[in-house]
Amino acid sequence: MLGIGSFKQRMPRPDDALPGRAAEMPLLHNAHHVLKRPLRDVFAGFAKVQFGMGCFWGAERKFWSLPGIETTAVGYAGGYTPNANYHEICSGLTGHAEVVLVVYDPDVIAFDTLLKTFWENHDPTQGMRQGNDTGTQYRSAIYCETQAQYDAAIASRDAFQKGLHDAGFGDITTEIVYPAPPFYYAEDEHQQYLAKHPAGYCGLGGTGVACQVGLTAP
Repeated sequence: MLGIGSFKQRMPRPDDALPGRAAEMPLLHNAHHVLKRPLRDVFAGFAKVQFGMGCFWGAERKFWSLPGIETTAVGYAGGYTPNANYHEICSGLTGHAEVVLVVYDPDVIAFDTLLKTFWENHDPTQGMRQGNDTGTQYRSAIYCETQAQYDAAIASRDAFQKGLHDAGFGDITTEIVYPAPPFYYAEDEHQQYLAKHPAGYCGLGGTGVACQVGLTAP
């Protein structure tokens, strides 16, 4: 009989996924706790991408600290259940990954810089887990909004893979998708969690391998 850890490391079939709901997550305070800018907006003039790196608390902090970031938000994407909540995500029956929505100014920060931050701050070879955090929600993922982002993500993966192999790591399991699936905002308590709780849990950790992606001018 498979244990719960094994169960949660398998993607559910669409027919087995929780039904979710039509309504968006209520009571979301539409202001970034650190950057003081909206979490929800049309973000005209900015670019967007979603990154999954395990627990989204630590991952979000990595990105809001970069120059050229308009805003960040945590949420759920890549699964089947519309407008899922955190309890449902943790059940292993939605198929979603915990992700960070990164909204950035491409005239200030290059997409390659975001990719370098992504690859160097988690272990993308672990499949449906990240460190001690186990389950489909903790998988590595890049959900792209443009073909150019997708092409750059694939190229950076291939470049980083060589460095990982040289260092004794296995194959990258990162899910790279274009077009990006719908992003469902997480509950307000999860947004910018480590800014609100500086001593809070952060299981984020890289491999120590440098990403040699060719950084381009913004």
